[in-house]
Amino acid sequence: MASEAGRPLRADARRNREKILSAAVRIFAEQGLDAHMERIAKEAGVGSGTLYRNFPTREVLIEAAYRNELDKLCDAVPELLESMPPQRALRAWTGRFIDYATAKLGMAEALRAVVETGVNPYAHSRERILEALASLLSASIDAGSVRSDISAEDLFAALTGIALTCGRPEQREQAERLLDLIGDGLRAQAR
Repeated sequence: MASEAGRPLRADARRNREKILSAAVRIFAEQGLDAHMERIAKEAGVGSGTLYRNFPTREVLIEAAYRNELDKLCDAVPELLESMPPQRALRAWTGRFIDYATAKLGMAEALRAVVETGVNPYAHSRERILEALASLLSASIDAGSVRSDISAEDLFAALTGIALTCGRPEQREQAERLLDLIGDGLRAQAR
């Protein structure tokens, strides 16, 4: 992570930025556009100056919070594939996808406000998610654990359906059951 000037952020500055982004996701999901920047700073344990130095406007903060959630989701793929068998990594990632979708749904009102300013926070979201899914599917197919006739687009459509119908925190148990159902359907012997 780099500063505006392109220099890497100090460790404490990076931690503060992460705390602000996490707090922003939670508070915008809870309160939408009624969320106060000062509340986000307080929740993150930083001063208002630190918040505004990193994110000079509400729109910049909303966009950064969304992109950070997308980055966490997509950047998790290599670590997951390194730490567990490919099919388990794929299943773990699908749970993270639901976390990402839940945050996105919670922030919908705030994200719409950003789009209205002419900024598209979703510009590369689909491509990044499809790339992450393709990596996970490819590793699972190579390991012989999932069927080879399912594309990243197919799986993305299924995950999006689960997120849209079961994306609220209180629906998480149902979402997990549906993710397991997809996992069962992906198994190589399921054909």
